[in-house]
Amino acid sequence: MNDERYPADATSDADCGCAPTPDESRRLWAPNGVTRRNALTIGALSVAALGVFGIGAGANIAHAASYPSWDDVQKAKANQAAKAAEVTRIQDLIKGLTAKVAQTQAAAEKAGEEFFTAQQEFFDAAQQADDLQSQADEQSKLAEETSEKAGQVATQLYRNGGEDSALELFFSGSAKNADGLLSRLGTMDKLLAYNKSVYDNAVAARNSAQALSDKARVARDERDRLQKVAEQKMIAAQQAADAAQAALDESEANLTTLQAQLAALQDSTAKTVAAYEEGERIRKAAEEKRRREEAARLAREAAAGGGGGGGGGGGGGAPNSSGWVRPQGGHRSSGYGSRPRPCPTCSAFHYGVDLANGCGAPIYAAHSGTVDAAFYNGGYGNYIRIQHGGGIGTGYGHIRNGGTLVRSGQYVRAGQVIAYAGTTGASTGCHLHFEVYKNGRAINPITFMAARGISV
Repeated sequence: MNDERYPADATSDADCGCAPTPDESRRLWAPNGVTRRNALTIGALSVAALGVFGIGAGANIAHAASYPSWDDVQKAKANQAAKAAEVTRIQDLIKGLTAKVAQTQAAAEKAGEEFFTAQQEFFDAAQQADDLQSQADEQSKLAEETSEKAGQVATQLYRNGGEDSALELFFSGSAKNADGLLSRLGTMDKLLAYNKSVYDNAVAARNSAQALSDKARVARDERDRLQKVAEQKMIAAQQAADAAQAALDESEANLTTLQAQLAALQDSTAKTVAAYEEGERIRKAAEEKRRREEAARLAREAAAGGGGGGGGGGGGGAPNSSGWVRPQGGHRSSGYGSRPRPCPTCSAFHYGVDLANGCGAPIYAAHSGTVDAAFYNGGYGNYIRIQHGGGIGTGYGHIRNGGTLVRSGQYVRAGQVIAYAGTTGASTGCHLHFEVYKNGRAINPITFMAARGISV
């Protein structure tokens, strides 16, 4: 998410709106670990999730009913009672489709918000566990160094005479020798006191290291618990998003025809059903042509890649020798780490890097892999997550409305256009929020990509 305000754009207004066990890591972060296809193996979440989010039988009216054909409409026009019944039937279908889209979209947004909250809690817990362990390691190192210093002082005391000095003083008949020995004893007393202080510091550092290690262990347990919660929320959010998309697809496939059929039934002029049907045929043909042209354009753009994939400011293109590409062009507007909150709902710790290349700029898959999340994700807005294998994943946030080109379960190539930049979610302007994950937790994408020859 971003920490600076971007120049106004004509399209921006439209967009507003320690580690898990190896076994757990393999289950959660295998190349095909959590996808739309195998999500059901985690526990029949599809039905349960939709029930929780309020997508019940009432929203399935349109889906359960059969749609009238133009022949049905033609026959109904010949009889007033049949026409009235058919009008009511079509009106109910239109209402059902509209209600279903609204309900499923609201449920998908709610599920996305819940995943966002769970994801941020997991990231925060992982950061806290690391911080505690780092403090424990520092105290442990201090304890070792202090103990070593105490040992060095004790050795020096032994070399200077140790306990034999008192006997030497007792048997000495020379005042001169006595004065010298008294001076030495005084020095050794100071050394003994100093050594006790050093030893006490070593014990305190060791105790502090143990206490911090215990806290770090508890923090790691909480981190691992929150990771599982976040993954379950992600699955539920993806299923809710799929349900919303299915409802939208169903509405787009049938709503215009239903409205034309309703107009034909309610038309008292001489305009025939055949004329309405012909108009629908022409409209659908034009729509299909537009879709083919758009698909061809996207294919050409994805093949071209939009620029070099090396260490410069470009994005996309052919991957470098590491197999990675820059996910978007433009400048870095916000880095990784702690920051002042750029907006009331923005996080104080920035778990990614922001790349600003303007509204509608293409976003590229940073590496080949399988999409396992593509939905609205709270503060991230429209969001995509890709699993690349080996526990490595990438995330892409603030995608513009209607700008997501891939779906969960889809395989993408490095440099492929997967979306277009927007300012959805907690954002102050059009940009890409890019994250890198290792075994699910967010890591610094700047250093990660730099190690692969990519500057972000």
